[in-house]
This record gives sequence, C-alpha cells and structure tokens, in this order.
Amino acid sequence: MKTISKCILATIGIAGIFTIAAIAPNSFQMLELFGLSKKKYKPKSVGRALNRMKKQKLIEIKKEKNDKITIQITERGKKRLLEYNIDELQIKIPEKWDGKWRIVSFDIPEKRKKAREAFREKLRDLGFYPFQKSLFIFPFACSDEIDFISEIFEIKKHIVYFETSNINNKYKIKRYFNLN
Repeated sequence: MKTISKCILATIGIAGIFTIAAIAPNSFQMLELFGLSKKKYKPKSVGRALNRMKKQKLIEIKKEKNDKITIQITERGKKRLLEYNIDELQIKIPEKWDGKWRIVSFDIPEKRKKAREAFREKLRDLGFYPFQKSLFIFPFACSDEIDFISEIFEIKKHIVYFETSNINNKYKIKRYFNLN
C-alpha cells in the first residue's frame, strides 16, 4: 500500500472516525487532516486514496444528512493497520542485561504453515537466536511483542513463552548476542 494510504489509515485508526464537510472540503485541509505534506502530495491524491481504500473495504465513507461525510475504519482496515505496525515492531534493548533468557517455542499445525513461516521469519528479523526450528531465544524482555505478533498471525494458542536463567550452550548464545 502506498504511503499516503498508510498515513490516512493510521490517522483514521487512531481517531476511529472522522467527520468532514461534504460540500467541497478544502483539499489542503484534507492533506493536513491526515498529516500529509503539501509539498510532497497533491490534494487530489487524498481523494483517490480514500476511494481506493473504500473499494478495498479498509474504510467506510458515508454521507450524512447534515452535509457531512463520515469516514470510519473497518475491521479489515484495522487488521491492515496492525500489519503495518508489525513491520515497524522493535524490541527495546535495556543498557544492562538481567541474565535471563526469553524462550519462544511453538508447535503450529501444518494447515497454518504460512503463519508459522511468517512468525519464524519475524523472530529472525527481530534478532532472535534460532536454537531449533521451533525454538528461539532472546536475552531481553519481549513477552508483549510476542503476544502482539502471535495475535496478528492468529497463532497465540500455539505459542509458549518462558524465561530461564540457565540454558545449555549459553556461551555460544551469549556470543551471538555479544553478551560476553
């Protein structure tokens, strides 16, 4: 999805619903409303993006009786917004390691193979150590992030997250994370 659509979807997602004047709303105000630069985008591009997003069923646009237009994010739009958030997800790394290992284990059925592969790839992207095919290790707190990712991929019931201070091969893993 184009950047303009991401900005619009994120803005509507935060607000939940927008109401604007239906009779020739100022195009430059529309750009500002969605946090878009007048230098980078043309006012017509907002209208085109809104129409495209409506066709994709990411938003609903309704004309009200009082000459207002209501723009609301749909469930499909909310899901797309979460997908954007997962792409930007990062785990906060504290200055000092607490000595605990965070282990993510999963047993995702074959019928959810795409979700399993996407989850595995996201763990690698975040810097997890692949101990085994379905067992990843990380030295910093990340339970919220794992919950978020597993909810997006709809695999939460197949994920186990736990912490331990003792682990085999800890020197190899410490070297992987530069924790020596």
